[in-house]
Amino acid sequence: MLLVVGAVLFALLPAASAVAADAGSGYRYWSFWERDGAKWAYATQGAATTHPADGSVQGFRFSVSRDSQDAAKPRGEAGFEAVCGKTPAKDGSKRVALVLDFGTPQDAPDGESPPAPRSVCAQVGEDSTTAEALAVVAKPLRYNNAALLCAISGYPKSGCADQVAEGSAPSADPAAPSPTTSHSVSATDDGEGVGPSAGVLVGLAAVLALGAAAVWQARRRRG
Repeated sequence: MLLVVGAVLFALLPAASAVAADAGSGYRYWSFWERDGAKWAYATQGAATTHPADGSVQGFRFSVSRDSQDAAKPRGEAGFEAVCGKTPAKDGSKRVALVLDFGTPQDAPDGESPPAPRSVCAQVGEDSTTAEALAVVAKPLRYNNAALLCAISGYPKSGCADQVAEGSAPSADPAAPSPTTSHSVSATDDGEGVGPSAGVLVGLAAVLALGAAAVWQARRRRG
């Protein structure tokens, strides 16, 4: 039941972003991507409900965008072999290449500077979600009370999907070097923190109601 509610929430996020776009504003947040061959595709599910297969490449990008159509992709090339090629397969586990792009200084909250982009190979249990893989390699993570991912490796220090000033546009996306590949990390290295707890999902019903109301009002205005 919790997974179904979470999936519906993430499905509503693009619609909520579209409402923001009507107002000429955007949001500063972590977007979630999946690598399809040589291209990045905006994920259709949230990280907490996605179960990547061994050999998957997934990415997270922090930026300002109005909706999924103008969201900035993780920068740099990111092949599975480049990230996980030196990590041997192991029975009962899978390897997931994670690309973490902390964005540009223009997209950073006031007083903060984005860390350099990096990629890491997470070796986790066969049934692990992307959120669980991320928790193994990029702690500390921070979630809000609606289970929305707010920070990766402690960045940003505060805020969560904050709305930017009206009229702000997504910043230009300068080229960046390929993320630095760090060592492989296994789930057995540290058992702490494997994503949002079940308790934090209690507030999802309220968030769903608000999202649905926003979409209804936007359609009513357009009609």
